[in-house]
Amino acid sequence: MSDAAPEGPESKPAADSDRGGTAPVSKAVEKKRKIETGRPPAIDLKGVIKRFGAVTAVNDVTFEVPDGSVFGLIGPNGAGKTTTFSMLAGYLTPTSGEIFVLDRSPESVETLKGKVGVLPQDALLPAGERVGDFLVYLARLQGMSAAEARRAAEQVLVEVEGKDWWKTRCSTLSHGMAKRVGLAQALLGNPKVVLLDEPTAGLDPRVAYEVRQLVKSRKGRCTMVISSHNLQELEEVCDHAAILDRGQLITVGSMAELTSSSSEIRFELSRGPVPEEAMRAVEGVKAVAWNKAERELVVTFDRTVCDAEEMIRRGTFTLYQHQARISAVSKGRGLEQRVMELTE
Repeated sequence: MSDAAPEGPESKPAADSDRGGTAPVSKAVEKKRKIETGRPPAIDLKGVIKRFGAVTAVNDVTFEVPDGSVFGLIGPNGAGKTTTFSMLAGYLTPTSGEIFVLDRSPESVETLKGKVGVLPQDALLPAGERVGDFLVYLARLQGMSAAEARRAAEQVLVEVEGKDWWKTRCSTLSHGMAKRVGLAQALLGNPKVVLLDEPTAGLDPRVAYEVRQLVKSRKGRCTMVISSHNLQELEEVCDHAAILDRGQLITVGSMAELTSSSSEIRFELSRGPVPEEAMRAVEGVKAVAWNKAERELVVTFDRTVCDAEEMIRRGTFTLYQHQARISAVSKGRGLEQRVMELTE
Protein backbone atom coordinates (compact mmCIF):
# COMPACT_ATOMS: atom_id res chain seq x y z
CA MET A 1 0.00 0.00 0.00
CA SER A 2 1.24 3.52 -0.65
CA ASP A 3 1.99 5.85 2.26
CA ALA A 4 -0.32 8.75 3.04
CA ALA A 5 1.02 12.02 1.66
CA PRO A 6 2.24 14.42 4.38
CA GLU A 7 0.90 17.96 4.52
CA GLY A 8 4.26 19.53 3.75
CA PRO A 9 7.88 18.69 2.92
CA GLU A 10 9.45 16.37 5.49
CA SER A 11 12.00 17.89 7.80
CA LYS A 12 15.09 16.25 9.20
CA PRO A 13 14.11 13.42 11.61
CA ALA A 14 14.08 14.44 15.25
CA ALA A 15 16.55 13.07 17.73
CA ASP A 16 15.59 9.94 19.63
CA SER A 17 15.00 11.98 22.78
CA ASP A 18 12.24 13.87 20.97
CA ARG A 19 10.40 10.83 19.72
CA GLY A 20 9.42 9.02 22.84
CA GLY A 21 11.63 6.09 21.74
CA THR A 22 10.47 2.53 21.42
CA ALA A 23 10.18 1.67 25.08
CA PRO A 24 6.77 0.97 26.64
CA VAL A 25 5.07 3.42 28.96
CA SER A 26 6.45 3.32 32.49
CA LYS A 27 4.70 1.05 34.99
CA ALA A 28 3.73 4.06 37.12
CA VAL A 29 2.02 5.80 34.18
CA GLU A 30 0.32 2.58 33.08
CA LYS A 31 -0.97 1.94 36.61
CA LYS A 32 -2.33 5.50 36.88
CA ARG A 33 -4.18 5.17 33.56
CA LYS A 34 -5.71 1.84 34.55
CA ILE A 35 -6.96 3.38 37.80
CA GLU A 36 -8.56 6.29 35.94
CA THR A 37 -10.14 4.42 33.02
CA GLY A 38 -10.19 0.76 33.98
CA ARG A 39 -7.71 -0.07 31.24
CA PRO A 40 -5.00 1.86 29.40
CA PRO A 41 -5.92 3.75 26.21
CA ALA A 42 -5.13 2.06 22.92
CA ILE A 43 -3.47 5.26 21.63
CA ASP A 44 -1.94 8.10 23.63
CA LEU A 45 -0.55 11.40 22.30
CA LYS A 46 1.33 13.70 24.67
CA GLY A 47 2.31 17.22 23.57
CA VAL A 48 2.90 16.14 19.97
CA ILE A 49 4.44 18.71 17.64
CA LYS A 50 5.28 18.17 13.97
CA ARG A 51 7.11 20.78 11.94
CA PHE A 52 7.97 20.82 8.24
CA GLY A 53 10.69 23.43 8.08
CA ALA A 54 9.13 26.70 9.24
CA VAL A 55 5.59 25.28 9.08
CA THR A 56 4.06 23.74 12.20
CA ALA A 57 1.49 21.22 10.98
CA VAL A 58 0.62 19.83 14.42
CA ASN A 59 1.08 22.00 17.49
CA ASP A 60 1.13 20.54 21.03
CA VAL A 61 -1.63 17.96 20.53
CA THR A 62 -2.57 15.74 23.48
CA PHE A 63 -5.41 13.22 23.59
CA GLU A 64 -6.16 9.55 24.29
CA VAL A 65 -8.10 7.03 22.22
CA PRO A 66 -10.09 4.69 24.52
CA ASP A 67 -9.43 1.00 24.00
CA GLY A 68 -12.12 -0.66 21.88
CA SER A 69 -13.63 2.62 20.66
CA VAL A 70 -14.27 4.02 17.20
CA PHE A 71 -12.52 7.38 17.26
CA GLY A 72 -12.87 10.18 14.70
CA LEU A 73 -10.19 12.65 13.59
CA ILE A 74 -12.10 15.75 12.50
CA GLY A 75 -11.15 19.08 11.00
CA PRO A 76 -11.07 21.19 7.81
CA ASN A 77 -8.31 20.99 5.21
CA GLY A 78 -4.99 21.97 6.75
CA ALA A 79 -6.17 21.07 10.26
CA GLY A 80 -3.38 18.52 10.76
CA LYS A 81 -5.47 15.36 10.38
CA THR A 82 -3.29 13.70 7.74
CA THR A 83 -0.10 14.58 9.59
CA THR A 84 -1.50 13.21 12.85
CA PHE A 85 -2.74 10.07 11.08
CA SER A 86 0.67 9.57 9.46
CA MET A 87 2.42 9.83 12.83
CA LEU A 88 0.02 7.31 14.35
CA ALA A 89 0.79 4.95 11.47
CA GLY A 90 4.53 5.43 11.89
CA TYR A 91 4.97 7.10 8.49
CA LEU A 92 6.17 10.33 10.12
CA THR A 93 8.12 10.98 13.31
CA PRO A 94 7.04 13.75 15.72
CA THR A 95 9.39 16.69 16.00
CA SER A 96 8.73 16.53 19.73
CA GLY A 97 6.26 14.94 22.12
CA GLU A 98 5.30 11.30 22.51
CA ILE A 99 2.95 8.90 20.75
CA PHE A 100 2.10 5.45 22.06
CA VAL A 101 0.11 2.85 20.14
CA LEU A 102 -0.61 -0.18 22.33
CA ASP A 103 2.01 1.24 24.72
CA ARG A 104 4.72 1.29 22.05
CA SER A 105 6.10 3.91 19.69
CA PRO A 106 4.51 3.60 16.22
CA GLU A 107 8.07 3.08 14.95
CA SER A 108 8.34 -0.23 16.85
CA VAL A 109 7.54 -2.12 13.66
CA GLU A 110 8.47 -5.59 14.85
CA THR A 111 6.60 -5.24 18.16
CA LEU A 112 3.44 -3.91 16.49
CA LYS A 113 3.55 -6.27 13.50
CA GLY A 114 0.13 -7.82 13.03
CA LYS A 115 -1.37 -5.64 15.78
CA VAL A 116 -1.95 -2.47 13.75
CA GLY A 117 -3.74 -2.26 10.38
CA VAL A 118 -3.62 0.87 8.21
CA LEU A 119 -5.61 2.09 5.21
CA PRO A 120 -4.00 5.32 3.91
CA GLN A 121 -6.03 7.72 1.80
CA ASP A 122 -5.82 6.92 -1.93
CA ALA A 123 -3.72 3.83 -1.25
CA LEU A 124 -2.58 2.03 -4.38
CA LEU A 125 -2.79 -1.74 -4.87
CA PRO A 126 -0.10 -3.62 -6.85
CA ALA A 127 -1.59 -3.60 -10.34
CA GLY A 128 -0.14 -6.90 -11.52
CA GLU A 129 -0.98 -8.94 -8.41
CA ARG A 130 -4.07 -11.05 -7.90
CA VAL A 131 -6.14 -10.07 -4.88
CA GLY A 132 -5.73 -13.41 -3.07
CA ASP A 133 -1.96 -13.56 -3.62
CA PHE A 134 -1.58 -9.97 -2.43
CA LEU A 135 -3.45 -10.59 0.83
CA VAL A 136 -1.64 -13.89 1.48
CA TYR A 137 1.70 -12.13 0.96
CA LEU A 138 0.76 -9.46 3.53
CA ALA A 139 -0.41 -12.10 5.98
CA ARG A 140 2.89 -13.96 5.58
CA LEU A 141 4.72 -10.73 6.41
CA GLN A 142 2.83 -10.73 9.71
CA GLY A 143 4.44 -14.07 10.52
CA MET A 144 1.57 -16.41 9.62
CA SER A 145 2.18 -19.84 8.16
CA ALA A 146 1.06 -20.45 4.57
CA ALA A 147 -2.13 -22.17 5.73
CA GLU A 148 -2.89 -19.46 8.30
CA ALA A 149 -2.25 -16.73 5.75
CA ARG A 150 -4.63 -18.22 3.21
CA ARG A 151 -7.31 -18.74 5.82
CA ALA A 152 -6.96 -15.17 7.10
CA ALA A 153 -7.10 -13.76 3.55
CA GLU A 154 -10.21 -15.77 2.72
CA GLN A 155 -11.94 -14.70 5.93
CA VAL A 156 -11.27 -11.00 5.48
CA LEU A 157 -12.42 -11.06 1.84
CA VAL A 158 -15.70 -12.58 2.98
CA GLU A 159 -16.00 -9.80 5.54
CA VAL A 160 -15.66 -7.07 2.88
CA GLU A 161 -17.96 -9.03 0.51
CA GLY A 162 -15.16 -9.78 -1.95
CA LYS A 163 -14.87 -13.57 -1.73
CA ASP A 164 -15.20 -13.90 -5.52
CA TRP A 165 -12.20 -11.61 -6.18
CA TRP A 166 -9.48 -14.09 -5.15
CA LYS A 167 -8.07 -14.51 -8.66
CA THR A 168 -8.92 -11.00 -9.88
CA ARG A 169 -5.97 -8.78 -10.75
CA CYS A 170 -5.88 -5.59 -8.72
CA SER A 171 -5.60 -3.48 -11.89
CA THR A 172 -9.09 -4.61 -13.01
CA LEU A 173 -10.89 -3.72 -9.78
CA SER A 174 -13.37 -0.86 -9.77
CA HIS A 175 -12.74 2.01 -7.36
CA GLY A 176 -15.22 0.60 -4.87
CA MET A 177 -13.77 -2.89 -5.10
CA ALA A 178 -10.22 -1.56 -4.69
CA LYS A 179 -11.27 0.41 -1.61
CA ARG A 180 -12.73 -2.72 -0.06
CA VAL A 181 -9.57 -4.71 -0.82
CA GLY A 182 -7.61 -1.91 0.84
CA LEU A 183 -9.92 -2.21 3.83
CA ALA A 184 -9.40 -5.98 3.79
CA GLN A 185 -5.62 -5.61 4.08
CA ALA A 186 -6.09 -3.21 7.03
CA LEU A 187 -8.30 -5.77 8.81
CA LEU A 188 -6.14 -8.77 7.92
CA GLY A 189 -5.31 -10.92 10.92
CA ASN A 190 -7.72 -9.11 13.27
CA PRO A 191 -5.37 -6.31 14.41
CA LYS A 192 -5.99 -4.63 17.76
CA VAL A 193 -5.79 -1.13 16.23
CA VAL A 194 -7.06 -0.13 12.77
CA LEU A 195 -6.31 3.28 11.23
CA LEU A 196 -8.54 4.36 8.34
CA ASP A 197 -7.98 7.56 6.35
CA GLU A 198 -11.08 8.63 4.35
CA PRO A 199 -12.34 5.02 4.04
CA THR A 200 -15.50 5.96 2.08
CA ALA A 201 -14.13 8.79 -0.07
CA GLY A 202 -15.29 8.48 -3.67
CA LEU A 203 -17.58 5.52 -3.00
CA ASP A 204 -21.16 5.34 -4.20
CA PRO A 205 -23.80 5.54 -1.42
CA ARG A 206 -24.42 1.78 -1.29
CA VAL A 207 -20.75 0.81 -0.93
CA ALA A 208 -20.17 3.63 1.58
CA TYR A 209 -23.10 2.30 3.61
CA GLU A 210 -21.62 -1.21 3.54
CA VAL A 211 -18.25 0.12 4.74
CA ARG A 212 -19.96 1.91 7.63
CA GLN A 213 -21.77 -1.28 8.60
CA LEU A 214 -18.46 -3.13 8.54
CA VAL A 215 -16.92 -0.53 10.86
CA LYS A 216 -19.88 -0.87 13.23
CA SER A 217 -19.54 -4.65 13.24
CA ARG A 218 -15.95 -4.27 14.47
CA LYS A 219 -16.93 -2.09 17.45
CA GLY A 220 -15.53 -3.55 20.64
CA ARG A 221 -13.40 -6.08 18.75
CA CYS A 222 -10.64 -3.57 18.06
CA THR A 223 -9.85 0.15 18.32
CA MET A 224 -10.53 2.08 15.12
CA VAL A 225 -9.37 5.61 14.25
CA ILE A 226 -11.10 7.20 11.26
CA SER A 227 -9.98 10.44 9.62
CA SER A 228 -12.73 11.84 7.41
CA HIS A 229 -14.45 14.98 6.11
CA ASN A 230 -17.82 13.20 6.20
CA LEU A 231 -19.18 14.49 9.51
CA GLN A 232 -22.55 12.76 9.29
CA GLU A 233 -20.73 9.48 8.78
CA LEU A 234 -18.44 10.07 11.75
CA GLU A 235 -21.36 11.03 13.98
CA GLU A 236 -23.04 7.75 13.02
CA VAL A 237 -20.13 5.38 13.62
CA CYS A 238 -17.83 7.04 16.20
CA ASP A 239 -17.96 6.82 19.99
CA HIS A 240 -15.34 9.55 20.53
CA ALA A 241 -13.60 12.18 18.41
CA ALA A 242 -10.97 14.92 18.39
CA ILE A 243 -11.53 18.16 16.50
CA LEU A 244 -8.40 19.79 15.05
CA ASP A 245 -8.00 23.20 13.43
CA ARG A 246 -4.81 24.83 12.12
CA GLY A 247 -2.74 22.12 13.75
CA GLN A 248 -4.19 22.56 17.22
CA LEU A 249 -6.56 20.40 19.23
CA ILE A 250 -9.82 22.34 19.66
CA THR A 251 -11.69 19.75 21.73
CA VAL A 252 -11.88 16.01 22.36
CA GLY A 253 -14.52 13.83 23.97
CA SER A 254 -17.31 11.35 23.50
CA MET A 255 -19.69 11.96 20.60
CA ALA A 256 -22.46 12.66 23.09
CA GLU A 257 -20.32 15.33 24.77
CA LEU A 258 -19.28 16.92 21.47
CA THR A 259 -22.83 17.15 20.17
CA SER A 260 -24.43 17.82 23.58
CA SER A 261 -26.85 15.00 22.78
CA SER A 262 -26.77 13.89 26.41
CA SER A 263 -27.54 17.34 27.86
CA GLU A 264 -29.51 19.34 25.28
CA ILE A 265 -32.86 18.83 23.55
CA ARG A 266 -34.14 20.93 20.63
CA PHE A 267 -37.86 21.28 19.99
CA GLU A 268 -38.82 22.78 16.62
CA LEU A 269 -42.25 24.41 16.88
CA SER A 270 -44.37 24.97 13.77
CA ARG A 271 -46.77 27.45 15.33
CA GLY A 272 -48.65 28.24 18.50
CA PRO A 273 -47.45 29.68 21.82
CA VAL A 274 -43.92 29.25 23.13
CA PRO A 275 -44.21 28.30 26.82
CA GLU A 276 -40.69 29.18 27.89
CA GLU A 277 -41.53 29.69 31.57
CA ALA A 278 -43.42 26.41 31.74
CA MET A 279 -40.43 24.60 30.25
CA ARG A 280 -38.09 26.24 32.79
CA ALA A 281 -40.29 24.81 35.54
CA VAL A 282 -39.85 21.24 34.33
CA GLU A 283 -37.80 19.15 36.76
CA GLY A 284 -34.22 18.77 35.54
CA VAL A 285 -34.22 21.76 33.18
CA LYS A 286 -31.23 24.07 33.64
CA ALA A 287 -31.85 26.62 30.86
CA VAL A 288 -34.29 27.39 28.04
CA ALA A 289 -33.54 29.52 24.96
CA TRP A 290 -35.91 30.45 22.14
CA ASN A 291 -34.48 30.92 18.64
CA LYS A 292 -37.23 32.90 16.90
CA ALA A 293 -35.63 32.77 13.44
CA GLU A 294 -35.39 28.97 13.50
CA ARG A 295 -38.50 28.55 15.69
CA GLU A 296 -36.43 26.28 17.88
CA LEU A 297 -36.72 25.89 21.64
CA VAL A 298 -33.38 24.74 23.09
CA VAL A 299 -33.57 23.02 26.48
CA THR A 300 -30.41 22.30 28.47
CA PHE A 301 -30.93 19.78 31.26
CA ASP A 302 -29.14 18.15 34.17
CA ARG A 303 -28.03 14.64 33.22
CA THR A 304 -27.94 13.62 36.89
CA VAL A 305 -31.70 14.21 37.13
CA CYS A 306 -32.82 12.42 33.97
CA ASP A 307 -31.55 11.15 30.62
CA ALA A 308 -32.30 12.61 27.19
CA GLU A 309 -35.25 10.33 26.48
CA GLU A 310 -36.93 11.24 29.76
CA MET A 311 -36.38 14.95 29.10
CA ILE A 312 -37.96 14.54 25.65
CA ARG A 313 -40.98 12.93 27.34
CA ARG A 314 -41.27 15.70 29.93
CA GLY A 315 -40.72 18.45 27.37
CA THR A 316 -43.22 17.20 24.81
CA PHE A 317 -45.84 16.68 27.53
CA THR A 318 -45.38 20.26 28.74
CA LEU A 319 -45.54 21.66 25.21
CA TYR A 320 -48.66 19.59 24.50
CA GLN A 321 -50.34 20.96 27.64
CA HIS A 322 -49.71 24.50 26.38
CA GLN A 323 -51.03 23.85 22.84
CA ALA A 324 -47.62 24.21 21.18
CA ARG A 325 -47.26 22.41 17.83
CA ILE A 326 -44.09 20.32 17.60
CA SER A 327 -42.68 19.62 14.13
CA ALA A 328 -39.33 18.06 15.16
CA VAL A 329 -37.33 16.96 18.19
CA SER A 330 -33.56 16.36 18.23
CA LYS A 331 -30.84 15.66 20.76
CA GLY A 332 -27.89 18.05 20.74
CA ARG A 333 -26.64 20.16 17.86
CA GLY A 334 -25.35 17.60 15.42
CA LEU A 335 -21.65 17.10 14.80
CA GLU A 336 -21.59 19.24 11.65
CA GLN A 337 -23.00 22.27 13.44
CA ARG A 338 -20.64 21.75 16.39
CA VAL A 339 -17.58 21.59 14.12
CA MET A 340 -18.68 24.71 12.23
CA GLU A 341 -19.02 26.59 15.51
CA LEU A 342 -15.58 25.55 16.75
CA THR A 343 -13.56 26.00 13.54
CA GLU A 344 -15.08 29.11 11.92
